[in-house]
Amino acid sequence: MYKAVYLSPMIPSYNIPETSLFFIELFSFTPFLNDDNYAVLFKDHLSIHILKAGTDIGEMEFYLEVDKLDKLWESIKDKLTDIKARPPFDREYGMREFHIIIPHTKTLMFVGQPIKSQD
Repeated sequence: MYKAVYLSPMIPSYNIPETSLFFIELFSFTPFLNDDNYAVLFKDHLSIHILKAGTDIGEMEFYLEVDKLDKLWESIKDKLTDIKARPPFDREYGMREFHIIIPHTKTLMFVGQPIKSQD
């Protein structure tokens, strides 16, 4: 068998620079490659790939688990102008989450933290 190291979402976007800015400005990802046709962003041991969407893209979802969820929310909530988001709430399966629709995509981003380890 093998050990999966991590999973990188590949998000189709109608506007790669704006979608990249979302991750750079709100979640402190660092661009490795970032142009109008493709972007690769890194944060800690994670990566996100953003690719040029065709004329139509389907819906996509991914989950980012973090520590200090409420502190992260407080640091980004005022930057979410014109971005659809659901503020933090507790889930029945033991996670505290907030949800954001990523700009210029049809992607729902779940951001969560186990309730037992909140700071």
